[in-house]
Amino acid sequence: MRSSQRLSVALACAEGEWPHDDWPAPDDRHVGRAVRLAPPFRVPPGVDVVVLYCGDPSRALAELGAVGVPVIVVSRRRDTETIVEMFRGGAGYLVEGDYCACMLSSAVVGATVGHTYLSPVACAALREGARRTPAGGEAMERLRSLLSPRERQIMELLSTGLGAQEIGLRLRLSEKTVRNNLSNIYAKLDARGSTDAVLRWLGAAPVLRT
Repeated sequence: MRSSQRLSVALACAEGEWPHDDWPAPDDRHVGRAVRLAPPFRVPPGVDVVVLYCGDPSRALAELGAVGVPVIVVSRRRDTETIVEMFRGGAGYLVEGDYCACMLSSAVVGATVGHTYLSPVACAALREGARRTPAGGEAMERLRSLLSPRERQIMELLSTGLGAQEIGLRLRLSEKTVRNNLSNIYAKLDARGSTDAVLRWLGAAPVLRT
């Protein structure tokens, strides 16, 4: 995130109009400019994050193409398959009606520093999908048993898109302590990084270690 300027966001609407005329607010501390795009999407230079509002995320992302900046999907779709596909591709995911303007701003800011934000319903969809698979709930419990109580707290917060600094503020820990815990978590879960760890934590990726 640029320290001296507020962020520039492209609002790409695959169908209909952007539903939040009041966002970003003039006094938003982080988001200063919003450019509205209609298909075919052409993201202008200087954009920091693309927010993609769509009914069919897979098709809309294909139309968007490679943009070179983080993407956050806003959609009414809440099925596990769609959400996992978007998350694995590195896109944040907000289920329509499951977020507020503050959450949207947080998702945009988080995206600029590599955090993938999921709204609460999106997190729940991933968990429920894992529980419905054969032995899914048991596999998740085995995985979670690898972590200490503090590490589980950190993973719960990480899975909502919070970064180390925000997690530290929530848990009253230093950012360095959170990062040390995250390193231990990744090792225990055989995860390559935060996205991989969250997918395993939410039951949306195979558990490699038992």
